[in-house]
Amino acid sequence: SGRKCLRFARSRGLCILHMILALCFVCVCVCVCVCVYAMHNNLCNLSAVMQPPVITAHPESYTAFTAEDIVLTFFSHCKFRWVKDGQQFDPASDPQVLTSEKSGTFSVVSGDGPISKYMGKYRCYASNELGTAISEEAQLITENTPILTKEKRQRKTVEEGDKAILNCNPPSSSTPPNIHWMDKNLQHIHQSDRVTKGLDGRLYFSHVIPSDSRDDYICHAQYVTARTILPKEPIQLIVTPSNSVVWHRKPHLLHPTGSETRVLALRGQSLVLECIPKGLPTPSVTWQRLTNGVLSTSRTSTQNFGRWLRFNSIDESDQGDYECIANNSQGTAKHFFTVTVEAAPYWIKKPASNLYAPGENVRLECHAEGIPTPTITWSLNGNPLSGLDPEPRRTVHGGTLRLGDVTKSDTAVYQCEASNKHGIILVNTYIHVIELPPQILTRDMKVYRVTQGQTAVLDCETFGSPRPKIQWNSDTLELVLSHAWVSQLVNGSLQISNASPKDSGSYMCSVFDSNLSIAASLDVLNRTVIISPPEHKRVQRGKSVTLTCDALVDDELRNPPPQTLWRKDGQKLHESSFDDKYTLGSSLIVANAQSEDEGLYTCEVITELDMTNASGSITVVDRPDPPFNLTLTNKQSRSLTLSWIPGNDHNSPINEFVVEYEELRSRKGHWQFLLNSSGDIQQVKIPLQPFCNYTFRVTAFNEFGRSEPSNPSETYRTPPAAPDRNPEDVRTISTEPGVLTIAWKEMDKYYFNGPGYQYKVMWRAAGHRSHWNQSAVSSSPFVVREAGTFQPFEIKVKAVNQLGEGPDPILVTGHSGEDRPLMAPQNIAITPVNGSVVQVKWVPVSRDSVQGHLLGYKIYLRRLGPQDMRGIRVQGGHESDNGDSWVVDVSGSNQVEEVLEGLRPYSKYELKMTAYNSKGEGPFSGPHEFDTPEGVPGAPASLTFDSPSETSLTLHWSPPRDPNGKLIGYLLHYQESNNNGLMKVLRINDPDVYHITLDNLDPKIFYAFYLSASTSTGPGESIVRTAATLLDGGPPSNITVTAGETNVNLSWVAGERYRNVVFYIMYLNKNGGRWEMSEMINSTQSFYQLQGLQSGSQYRLSFLFNNSTFWEKEIKTEGPKGGFATQGWFIGLISAIVLLLLVLLILCFIKRSKGGKYSVKDKEEGQVDSEARPMKDDAFGEYSDNEEKRSVSQPSLGVESKLGSDDSLAGYGDSVDIQFNEDGSFIGQYSGHRDVPGAVGHDSSGATSPGIVL
Repeated sequence: SGRKCLRFARSRGLCILHMILALCFVCVCVCVCVCVYAMHNNLCNLSAVMQPPVITAHPESYTAFTAEDIVLTFFSHCKFRWVKDGQQFDPASDPQVLTSEKSGTFSVVSGDGPISKYMGKYRCYASNELGTAISEEAQLITENTPILTKEKRQRKTVEEGDKAILNCNPPSSSTPPNIHWMDKNLQHIHQSDRVTKGLDGRLYFSHVIPSDSRDDYICHAQYVTARTILPKEPIQLIVTPSNSVVWHRKPHLLHPTGSETRVLALRGQSLVLECIPKGLPTPSVTWQRLTNGVLSTSRTSTQNFGRWLRFNSIDESDQGDYECIANNSQGTAKHFFTVTVEAAPYWIKKPASNLYAPGENVRLECHAEGIPTPTITWSLNGNPLSGLDPEPRRTVHGGTLRLGDVTKSDTAVYQCEASNKHGIILVNTYIHVIELPPQILTRDMKVYRVTQGQTAVLDCETFGSPRPKIQWNSDTLELVLSHAWVSQLVNGSLQISNASPKDSGSYMCSVFDSNLSIAASLDVLNRTVIISPPEHKRVQRGKSVTLTCDALVDDELRNPPPQTLWRKDGQKLHESSFDDKYTLGSSLIVANAQSEDEGLYTCEVITELDMTNASGSITVVDRPDPPFNLTLTNKQSRSLTLSWIPGNDHNSPINEFVVEYEELRSRKGHWQFLLNSSGDIQQVKIPLQPFCNYTFRVTAFNEFGRSEPSNPSETYRTPPAAPDRNPEDVRTISTEPGVLTIAWKEMDKYYFNGPGYQYKVMWRAAGHRSHWNQSAVSSSPFVVREAGTFQPFEIKVKAVNQLGEGPDPILVTGHSGEDRPLMAPQNIAITPVNGSVVQVKWVPVSRDSVQGHLLGYKIYLRRLGPQDMRGIRVQGGHESDNGDSWVVDVSGSNQVEEVLEGLRPYSKYELKMTAYNSKGEGPFSGPHEFDTPEGVPGAPASLTFDSPSETSLTLHWSPPRDPNGKLIGYLLHYQESNNNGLMKVLRINDPDVYHITLDNLDPKIFYAFYLSASTSTGPGESIVRTAATLLDGGPPSNITVTAGETNVNLSWVAGERYRNVVFYIMYLNKNGGRWEMSEMINSTQSFYQLQGLQSGSQYRLSFLFNNSTFWEKEIKTEGPKGGFATQGWFIGLISAIVLLLLVLLILCFIKRSKGGKYSVKDKEEGQVDSEARPMKDDAFGEYSDNEEKRSVSQPSLGVESKLGSDDSLAGYGDSVDIQFNEDGSFIGQYSGHRDVPGAVGHDSSGATSPGIVL
């Protein structure tokens, strides 16, 4: 029983818990309902009011091809009924029709029977207790799906160069098809300005070419509404080539025909004007507006290679006259269009539905426009007012309906309908007369934000009937309507125009005679301002241009960040993924600017509250297009008039036109400049030459360059005539004695003026009025023989052709051929001016002896040598030249003297003269010898130095190579090279002295030496050298040691201006060995290599100078490197080779010891070699003279190597003196000792220590 009680208690507890949870849920639901009721009390009351019927979707007119296409849409939440063709129509009674229960929409779902029974005009009526609304009328057209009729394949043959038109003729339909011309592979036929598709679907060829021949021109008609594409039968086009093709044909229009077309367009629709020309070359088409001359680029565009002019949305401003111009090089064709724009009715003002209280007066305004002017009619609940009983309170005047002192019975739906011949429009509006208590529908404490200058509208939407009256107050309790910029709208909203920061604050809207009110808050922020707007920019075609748009934005409007949009002519721009045309941002970058990029560009900076914009423009400029339509008029034999039409100047005025011509007879393929004209002149008068075939072309220029030349004009041929000019530059070019050669500049064929062109040459002896000799020739020159030597003649050359002779030519005097002069100049006198200049005078030759035109004289000079006729000995053994000769040309027939320069002083010369003309030189005059006086000598040939001691310097020199006289001595100037101190002068009066020693010099200073030679004329040019004495040398310091595997490299910097000294290196192998000594090392070497060391061993190096150590160093050589040399097989191979060589050597020695003899030379060399062994040194107990320890060094001065020595080591360890070579380098030599040749190591090159010469 205890368990039962426990089980019962548990079950009761669960039941109680479930009851508590259910009770809580009910309480929550009640609370929610109460809250919702309290929050939405006003909306609930509003929704409880019945409204007159409202139509939210109207049926539309269209064409149906199948039953599935028939759907008429109508939405209204009231009762509805359909009317078809004025008769009641119940869709639900038709079993093939499916209707919607919630709307008036119905559709046909069954395809049984013809669908034509559904064709008609439909209108739907929606009704409730408050009135009836009607829909706009919709027309349903039914058609069968288009099908192709059986037809034959077409074959069209056209001659090359002719036009061609391929017809399509698709099945007719109320919905015109889209036409596509394709081939059998369903590839579109390539279209161009030559091959285009017209609006009628035809394929037009302005002229055909052989490649147009094909058999698969297929027209595809696409019926979008019927979802059908019909391919027609292929058309075969055959182009037959013709040799008689006229390659220049004036344009004519294939479509439209005639000279003028009148077009009627409806406002808001698109319109396309079409001009398709034929011609050869392919004509281009341009469009212009004749009404005001301006074709709007923002409202029109050209398409289909310029053949179409499209208006996307035409309006009344587009009405007027237009012209299309087709042009090529042969002419133009024009067609005029008169565009008339009419309009279906469109609303200007619609009447608004509203609630009214009993007793109010109602005014409904309904205004519409159209061309022709539409008619306005009113209906009440779908019934025309004209058919209802008159109501005194209701009046209609035009589009305004007035209803006074309304009652609840006046609640109804009124229809305003506007109609003209182009259409009907309808609007439903209701009048709802009702009484309701006032309510404020706008929520309380709403915050409004605007920017400065905007209009702020603070809402206070009320509901009630009669309409509640409200008032607005600010937070200071003042009546805000007292301000001129504040007004209250009809719907109760408070409008603050041109808001400013002082308008910020709190406002209160309250209802009269009630306690209803709401509060609102207004924040006025700084307006967004564009501080860097886009500019009006000109850019050359193909280049990039940037427009900037920087804006100043209030901080409160930066989150979210402002957006910058760019528009071109009102159309929004987008960045494209396939090219980089536009780069958008705060700046707009337009790449590769072309003509289509021209226009007005607007940037819009959009924030959360406001939007501002600024506009700039891009004008694309470029060099002009070529002129066209070249026309020849007023054609005369000597002139014509050329006119042309300028091409597009691409927004840069044309400054100049250049006219060129091609003369096909004499200058074919070469265009010649003719004339130029200013950019505002389009016709010029052109002078012509007879007997020419002319074509012309014109080129335009603007600031961006020249256009391409225009197409050539037609050819014009001028008639022949007699010559009007004679050849120029008539002269004689006689070169042979007794021959008269007459030459002239041949005339250009352009001036022949007619056929049979020749030159008539006339000549006679000068000074005689004898008969003219004459001859006709075709080219220059003309030769007359037996004319004497250099005889004068009168000559003339005249142009002639088959039509006559040219004007009388100019008389020219010439001469027959020349011969060499017969005489030489006489009475030649030579007067020396100085050592290098003489003056020569002579008596000219007689005129008769010249036998031609005297051109001048030639003076032949030859240097015989110095005056003493002995070559002067100079260093090197060279003698001065004794055979110098040259020629001086004295041009001019009147010259009788000449000054000769550049002679060598103190020399003997020989002079001869000749006269010369164009034929050559005459005989030589007799030789005339003369002497030139002494001059100053040249600089000494060399200057070198020796330094016997630290304070003395010996100068060695060579005499001048050009003494220019007898030397009498030398003059030496010297001073410190830094120009400090006095200049010292030393005169040497003995010309045979070539050296001198200067003592008491400062060893720390460089000296500048100036040495010159002297003659009786004076001192000559100086040779300049800089030198200094040498200092006592010492062993090197700062020695750098680098160890190799079996050697040690030592380097140091040799002291400048120091004498060379020698030192030694003692080295000891610390792994077991004895002291060894290197060869002598010169301090001027700068580098030495100690060889023959053991790899991987520690060595001690000791450097000795004058038997004392001046530097020590320990170093370890590198260990052996691994490689094939350490391999066992390699060692065995080498051992075998060495053993074999040893056996061969033993055999050779045995053989020589038995019978061989040494030569004397070998014996002497053996003795010398024995003398070259290293000597012992008492300073060291032991050292090895093993020749395997030889070292390699650079060449050393004063000490020889242990190998290859030719002398003993006399003077071991002493210093050496160094003298200067002629070129300024040092020569080492012993001072007070016998010479020691330079030591040579393994790689010696024998170089000496450098000298000090600046």
